[in-house]
Formats: sequence, C-alpha cells, structure tokens
Amino acid sequence: MSSMTNHDLIIGQSHNLALGHNQQLVLSHNHSLGLSGNHDLELGQTDDQHLGLGQTHDHELGLGIANDHELGLGLNHVDGDGVHRYGHEDELSMEQKPEHDGHEMPIPTQNHELTITENNDLTVSESQEFDENMAMTMVQNPEMSIESAEEMGVHESQLMVPTSPVIQARTLAISPNYELSVGQEFPDVKSCRRALRDTAIALHFEMQTIKSDKTRFTAKCRSEGCPWRIHAAKLPGVPTFTIRTIHENHTCGGISHLGHQQASVQWVATSVEQRLRENPNCKPKEILEEIHRVHGITLSYKQAWRGKERIMAAMRGSFEEGYRLLPQYCEQVKRTNPGSIASVYGNPTDNCFQRLFISFQASIYGFLNTCRPLLELDRTYLKSKYLGTLLLATGFDGDGALFPLAFGVVDEENEDNWMWFLSELHNLMETNTENMPRLTILSDRQKGIVDGVEANFPTAFHGFCMRHLSDSFRKEFNNTILVDLLWQAAQVLTILEFEAKVLEIEEISQDAAYWIRRIPSHLWATAYFEGQSFFHFAANIVESLNTWILDASGLPIVQMMECIRRQLMTWFNERRETSMQWTSILVPSAERVVTDALDRARTHQVLRATDAEFEVISHEGTNTVDIRTRCCQCRGWQLYGLPCAHAVAALLSIRQNVQRFTESCFTVANYRKTYSQTIHPIPDKSLWKELSEVEGVVSVSDVDQLQLQLQLTINPPKSLRPPGRPRKKRVRAEDRGRVKRVVHCSRCNQTGHFRTTCAAPI
Repeated sequence: MSSMTNHDLIIGQSHNLALGHNQQLVLSHNHSLGLSGNHDLELGQTDDQHLGLGQTHDHELGLGIANDHELGLGLNHVDGDGVHRYGHEDELSMEQKPEHDGHEMPIPTQNHELTITENNDLTVSESQEFDENMAMTMVQNPEMSIESAEEMGVHESQLMVPTSPVIQARTLAISPNYELSVGQEFPDVKSCRRALRDTAIALHFEMQTIKSDKTRFTAKCRSEGCPWRIHAAKLPGVPTFTIRTIHENHTCGGISHLGHQQASVQWVATSVEQRLRENPNCKPKEILEEIHRVHGITLSYKQAWRGKERIMAAMRGSFEEGYRLLPQYCEQVKRTNPGSIASVYGNPTDNCFQRLFISFQASIYGFLNTCRPLLELDRTYLKSKYLGTLLLATGFDGDGALFPLAFGVVDEENEDNWMWFLSELHNLMETNTENMPRLTILSDRQKGIVDGVEANFPTAFHGFCMRHLSDSFRKEFNNTILVDLLWQAAQVLTILEFEAKVLEIEEISQDAAYWIRRIPSHLWATAYFEGQSFFHFAANIVESLNTWILDASGLPIVQMMECIRRQLMTWFNERRETSMQWTSILVPSAERVVTDALDRARTHQVLRATDAEFEVISHEGTNTVDIRTRCCQCRGWQLYGLPCAHAVAALLSIRQNVQRFTESCFTVANYRKTYSQTIHPIPDKSLWKELSEVEGVVSVSDVDQLQLQLQLTINPPKSLRPPGRPRKKRVRAEDRGRVKRVVHCSRCNQTGHFRTTCAAPI
C-alpha cells in the first residue's frame, strides 16, 4: 500500500474509527505517535467506534485539535502479514511544538506508546506514563475516524472495518510524586509506609499489609486476584528503606467505592495540617469538602473531626501540660507586662489546680483612671477536658464598649471561690490607687457574690443584673407581655412611672406583681437605684464576648488565657487607632445622646431661680435643675452622667457649653487615655525556660521566691468532662424560655389549636 503525502487523517466530534474491509490497523508497542506540521488534523464523521485510553478514573487521554493543528500520516508500506505500517521507519512522527495562534498543543512524550490491541481497543499500557503537563484532549466525546479510503490513498479492498467496539477504559495518569520504582529510597520505615499509602490513595487502589516491622515492609493489592505486590527493606547500618521488588501491574481496575481503607485519621491529620495551622477555625465539614475535591474520596464527619483534633492537640499541647505550665506562664505575664497581676494556686495536699487570677496592667490603668465606675460580674463554664469556671470582672469604656478588667479560673463555682476572686479584685484596686472608687456593681446576686461584695466593697452599690432577673421572671410566668412590662418598669426614671408600670403588671397577673414586689426595688429599678448605671442594666458580658470566648473555653488553660490576651491586645490597638480619627470633644455614643437632648431642649421653657438653680417647663411637666451639683429632678443627669434635656435647656439659657458638664469618662481625651497602655505579646513556651532567668539586680529573697514558684508543679483538677459530645452553641439569654407562638381557632375563638383540629360542638 503506497503512501500519499497530502492525505489527511480526519478526526472530529462523535466520530468513529473506520477502517477498510480486508486489513487491520495496528500500532505496535514500538511505534510512537507524533505530530508533523505538514499534515492536517480535521473533523470527520463515521461510525460509532469509541476511543478509550488508560487505567484510572480521574485522567483522560483524547485526541483534540484546534483549526490549524495538523496530523499527517504517511502510509509507507504493507508488511507481509497484511498489517499496515504508518510513517517513516514504522513511526508516526510529531513535531514537538505545533503552533496555532501563538498557543502550544501539549503532546505525549516519546515514551508514550499508542497501541490497538487484538480486540480493537485503543489503550495505553500500564507501564506507559503520561507527563502531567503533556496530554492530548478530545473535546465533547471526540472519536477517531478516517472518512474514506480515497482520502487516505488506500483502495477500499485493502481496508477492513473492525466488528467489535473499542471499549473506553479508565486512564492511568501517574503523577511524578506517586511514582514507585525499584531502588527508590525513603528516610525511614514511616516515610516508606506514608509514601505507599499516599500512592494507593492517589491511584485509587487499596493496599493490604503483609509484613511490617523495623527492617522490612511488604504489601499487596487488596483486590482479590490482582498480582500487584511490593517489598521494601532497610539498608544495613542506616535507617533508610529502599524498594526491592515490585511485582506485576494492577489488573483490578482500582476501587469502585467512594471511601478508602488507607484514609486513616492520621492521614486526614497530615493532609490538613498546613491548612489548620493557617486557619485553626477550619470546620470538619470544610475538611471533608477539601479532601473530596483534592483526593476524590469521601470520609465520615467523625474522621474529619478526629483528624482535626489530633493536629490541634499537637499544635496547642495537651490539657495536662497546660496546667503544668501555669507557674511559668504567670511569670511570663508579669515579665512581659510589668505591673500585671498573675497568680496560680493549687491544693496544698496534692497540688491539683484550684485557682488562677490574671489582670493586665494596661487594663488596671485604664479602668482606675478613665473608665466609668461600673463593674459587672459574670461567669462562663469551661468545656475543656477538666471543666472549671471562668470568672469575669468587666467595666465599660467611655463609648460603652466592654473593658475586661480581671479574669479568674476556678475548679468549680462556689461561695469560697467568689469570695477569693472579689478579694483579689479589691487588692488589685487598693494597690493601684490611693482613692478607692465608689463602684456600682451588677450581678445575679447569688449568695457567694453578695457576701464577697459586702466583705470587699462595702460602699459599693450592688444591684441586680436585669438579664438574670428577667430570665427568672420569664420561667415563672412565661408571658412576653409581662416580661416587656418588667423591663419598662426597670428603666423608667421616676417613682411615679415605676408604680404605674407595676399596676399594669398587676392588672394582667396579680401573682406577677406580687413576685416583683418581693424583690427590693432599689436593687434593680432605676427609679430607686442609688448608684450610677450609665445606661447599663444587664451584665451580658459572656454573650457580648460570645464570638471568641466560646472557642477559647474549650482550649487548654494556657491557650485559653493566651486567646483572651490576644483579643485584649487587638482591642486596645484597634480602639486606640480609631480614637485618633475622632475630632469631637465627646465620644460618638455620648455625642449622639447630647445631640438628641439638644433637639428636645429647644421646646422647653426655662425659668432661672439662682445662679445655679433653674425651673424647666415642658409638655411632660416641670423639673428642677441644679447645674452646680449636676442634678435634675428627673434623675437622668445623675444616673447617666450626661445632661438630660432639662439640664441642656438650662445650660443653653445661660450660654454655657453643654459638653463641659458631662462626666470626664465621656470625653475623647479620656478615651484615648483609657487605651494609652499596651498589652504586650508573650513569647512562645519553648523560650520560657531561657527567659525566666532573673533579669537585673534583685534581692535574694525575691530569687528564692521566684525559684520556688517556678518549681511548683500544678496537676490537673480532679473534675473531668462527662462522656458525650459537649454542647458548642451557647443559648442566648433572650432565647431561654422563649414563649411559643399562640395559635387561635377561627371556629371557636379559643387558643391552643387550629380550626382543623377543633373539637368544640357546633
């Protein structure tokens, strides 16, 4: 059969490989496929023979082209056996870089052989490998076809059409990272096992270990009947392992299910380690999605969760180590943040952890010098392995944001631990200020807190936190209307308004009114309250910090305190920088309150009695204002620290600057002073031993005390987390005991059922 130089091989979409009647087209193992720039590769249409190549699921080899890419086949001769040989010297030549519009067409390397088997299947043998950057792609199920014998220059009688279809097989595309060869070496047996496991997962076959010890490793394909087998052994005198033998190729076709036996928890941990180091908040669901996308296997949620926990434990250390490091951590807090208070206490008998108290010098300075004299006490229960309770004392800055002052961790919440925490808080203030501020303290007023406040802050105004009070009220009466009236009664400023709200409650439920009257009004009602609440009625500390403190509560104790310190450090920096952009005299929240008071004051009539005393008449009534004592009969000025509308009207009548009559804590200058100090970073724990050496000249007694503290070993507390998965999501206060929607029947006008379920007689 003679060849013709201008004859084209036509390939196109959904086309077939059509051969003549009498001859078979064979490309032997030794013939390479190449591109020549002088021949055309075009689209054609014939029968339904499919082109399928390879051994794996994920990679496909097809023949695809763009307009001007050309494939030339020269028909050189016909062997005596009737088989047609193509190309010069039995080769199908390809130019390495055919060009089309400036783009390159990737091609197989010379080691890649194209073979049509006896069954007319066009395949690539398992030993032939395709470089990942060199593939020929067939677009939209293209199939190889030769349009006619005339175009090939071959007589019709010399060609034969195959009768059996070309079956599409899975492609074998081995990444260079997963190539296994005899003589390949690994640093140790673990590396060898890891490489074989990764290869099995990447190539979608499961492996069964036959022998595995310190000197040898043998495994075979798990599929029954597959001859694949590998053996590796240790080199003498070194820990290096090398592959000695690899028997046969896979005949099993790989696994058909979505999972993989080699995808263990440790493999999951190793696969996502880098991502978790970059983003520790990555969720198990995201890990599952990434593994499925990258490796094509589906795992259970529990595997992803356990893999994440294993990496997180390696990153953050164990819970037991956290308690052992507490003495060194406290020393580092005091070393890096001079003036801070950090102390840990253990049980004298067994050194089991009991208490930890930490307050940073920057927080102490800001609270005592610039913050409102308001302190709220709360707690949150830890979800770590050994449980415990985190106690919090939090103030508020001039703009109303939370300003954490001190943290305490105790093995359990009880009266003794609250007494200890409040005594530490008292010592903190007494040490850092000459004049103890007269505080307003809000809490749930449980017995331990009440006794602790009376013992350590006898002059403080100790009121109820309305969040706790309303929760108890809601559980008792389960009526949203009554709960709303309770909040209104708590916030009104005068006694007359308060009594009017209580009467409204009594009209709905006498039991509810009786429940309210049993609680002393001066402990929760603004109209009777003697302290300064500064617009704060509820100690929502934990819920306000819920976005980050919830995650921290499940960490080892040192990591939890570091999470808190980092958040405080970030807050201080961000708020310091934000305040530098303010140009007003008052902070934004106070500026809004004063602006609103100015608008309402314009309709008030002012009568002057003395230089400091005024009578202000409004549609609400008449109020007396004293600008010298900063008091108004409505009690708004003295309660909130900002002039009310009546006071503003009086000040405007004598041409006074209203902003000069606000509490100093609301000024921008004081706000900047609040965050003027810095919370400094603490070095990594690997450096603590070196940095804990005594710096500078200190007394012998101080050195002895320091060494004694560093030698103290704190053991974990005896309380352990109960079995079962802990609840991760905190129930918000307003959601506790939420009343279900009341349904009405349109047939009988009763509540509790619908018309369709109404059983009332007609």
